[in-house]
Amino acid sequence: MHKSLYITSSLFVILIIAISACNKAPTFADLCDENPKICNEFKEDTWCKKERIAVGFANLSHQQKPDDAGKYKQLISYENYAQCMNHASKIEHIKFKEKQTMRVTNVVKAKQKIKEISQATENSNHPHLLYYHWSRYLNKNALQTFLDLESTNKLETPDLQFNLATYYAKRDQSKTLKLLYHALELTNENEVVNTEIFKSIATIFADKKKYTQVYIWSQILATYSPEDETIKNVNLQSYAQTFNLDQEFLDTVALKTLNTILEGEFKAP
Repeated sequence: MHKSLYITSSLFVILIIAISACNKAPTFADLCDENPKICNEFKEDTWCKKERIAVGFANLSHQQKPDDAGKYKQLISYENYAQCMNHASKIEHIKFKEKQTMRVTNVVKAKQKIKEISQATENSNHPHLLYYHWSRYLNKNALQTFLDLESTNKLETPDLQFNLATYYAKRDQSKTLKLLYHALELTNENEVVNTEIFKSIATIFADKKKYTQVYIWSQILATYSPEDETIKNVNLQSYAQTFNLDQEFLDTVALKTLNTILEGEFKAP
């Protein structure tokens, strides 16, 4: 009996390990082992590792399933890498001049890929790509097609609602606020929240001189992303004192609001 139980338990442990191994997401090292061409597109550098890894996985994903959604992810990952590496390339190396040259080369490569993918997707009707071609190249046809989707369910995601809000920001403040709220309503539990939504809501209320709401949404940002450069330069305690706000009460409101967002239960007021 004991021997049988031991064997059964051992098999169970082996099964759990096997299942865990199957469910484990591939690492960048795995990607490099299996797809050296993708991995070696840019020479490895101590700078922009996160951005380089994102490019690699975006390319792998598109290689496995070529579609417009994948092309959009490629564009964004290449943009982020180019921006990061462009900054790194401006840092002069006294001892290692070749590093600076390599980084400039990587920036050129990334921008060339952005150009190629942009040209290949110029006539795409994918919502993300439509907004991309409007926001980057001021493609009016892409913008109109994107706006035409507003009456459909194809823009019902937090990021697309935010993109729509950015278009209306200087045209219709009330509609912009509604769209930003809806972006938060569409946010799923534990989903990463775009902090620009919090900043945009606070900005709208600042324009309206609704100081209580400015404080609440600024505090939400401070709680969710305390390292954000925007909020690090703001003294909320001083702000509350200037406008005679009940800081303790508003902190409670802000925390409760943030929790509803993170739990995927936010409802527009």
